[in-house]
Amino acid sequence: MYENMIFHICRREEWAAAQSRGSYAGSSQDLADGFIHFSDAQQVEASAAKHRSGQTDLVLLTVDPGALGASLKWEASRGGALFPHLYSDLPLEAVRQVDDLPMGPDGRHLFPRLSDLVNDNREKPRE
Repeated sequence: MYENMIFHICRREEWAAAQSRGSYAGSSQDLADGFIHFSDAQQVEASAAKHRSGQTDLVLLTVDPGALGASLKWEASRGGALFPHLYSDLPLEAVRQVDDLPMGPDGRHLFPRLSDLVNDNREKPRE
C-alpha cells in the first residue's frame, strides 16, 4: 500500500513554520521552480542523495496523493521518470506521517522502511 503514498523531504524548521501557518508552501527550491517536489517510494532515496546530500535536521513527509486533487501532476523528470509535482501549497491534512531523516555514518540519510511508515500510520495520529 505504501506504493500509493508520495514523499517530500524538508528541513525541520520549514515543517515547523508550515504547522504554524497551516500549510506548507515548499522549500526555496520548490518556490523557485513553481511547484513542490515529491518522490514516490522507489525514487525518494535517490532524490535525497541527489538534492539533500550532506544536509542534516531533515524530516520525511509521507503524503496521501489522493488528498491533493488536481494540483498534483505527474511529470517527466530525471531520466524520463514521472515525478509528482504539486502546483499549490501542501495542506497539512494530506500529510499522513512525519519522520526524522537522520544522517548515517556513511553520509547518506537513514530512511525508515517505507512500508512500516504506512502501517504505523494506521494506528497513530499525524504529528
